[in-house]
Amino acid sequence: MPHDHSSHSHSHHHHTTSGKNIKAAFFLNLGFTILEIIGGFYVNSVSILSDALHDLGDSFSLGISWYLHNRSKKEADNKFTFGYSRFSILGALINSVILMGGSVYVIIEAIKRLIHPEPSDAQGMLIFAIIGILVNGYAAFKLSHGSSLNERVVSWHLIEDVLGWVAVLIVSIVMMFTDAPYLDPALSLAITLFILYNVIKRLRETFVILLQGTPEGIDPEKIKMDILAVDNIASLHHMNIWSLEGEHHVFTAHIKLKYIINFSQMIEAKQKVKQILKKYPFSHYTIEVELTDENCELAPKQDV
Repeated sequence: MPHDHSSHSHSHHHHTTSGKNIKAAFFLNLGFTILEIIGGFYVNSVSILSDALHDLGDSFSLGISWYLHNRSKKEADNKFTFGYSRFSILGALINSVILMGGSVYVIIEAIKRLIHPEPSDAQGMLIFAIIGILVNGYAAFKLSHGSSLNERVVSWHLIEDVLGWVAVLIVSIVMMFTDAPYLDPALSLAITLFILYNVIKRLRETFVILLQGTPEGIDPEKIKMDILAVDNIASLHHMNIWSLEGEHHVFTAHIKLKYIINFSQMIEAKQKVKQILKKYPFSHYTIEVELTDENCELAPKQDV
């Protein structure tokens, strides 16, 4: 398995800051989420509760990111030979389930409120909205400078939170001047549907990875054509491409060679295939090479 160790060394320092940023954002967000849930009930606002749900989901993602950030540094061992990066998929799955449950609860509450409007404490909502914008804005700002994919994804979530709070802010100001109690549940429905839409989209991506589907942005046909274009390659079979966690992919294939006279030709063919694979984000590739007069036990009969 080729592994590029050079990239690990210089990114080490980066790893620690990335972990620290995520950790800080996690505690900030979690503390604030707890405050929000209490506050949402206190000021009787479902839109604050739905924002709390959004933040809870983000706290959870942050917690998983931070935990996995530390876990993924753990090298592969006998228990998990591919390493620990797949744990993040499990995290995404658990997170999605929690968010879907929460969303259903908030939608039911919001619909009840639309049918029987209840007054919300607009001033309380306003105060929360301002704190919400500041807390999430600060966390998003800290993480948006990060270069790891994890940090960028998380900062994007936090920016969405800021927008949710801006909406609460506007609604609370409107409610201070007009008697419109239905605005709060209406906003809550909008936020929750937005959360659900994203959760379902993420779930689909998660399932593709779990079911070992071909990763996005990789065209197996193109790789096949490129490999078959290499001199001395007669055919290839058992080409499998899957992803560990959406970022690092795995490639395996059996390649049948032709017109091989000496060993160096075989090595050259293999090097050329590796050059093709280097263009893609594969963290592992395995290439089995067979000669013309060799029978592959796995090959479909017509290939032999």
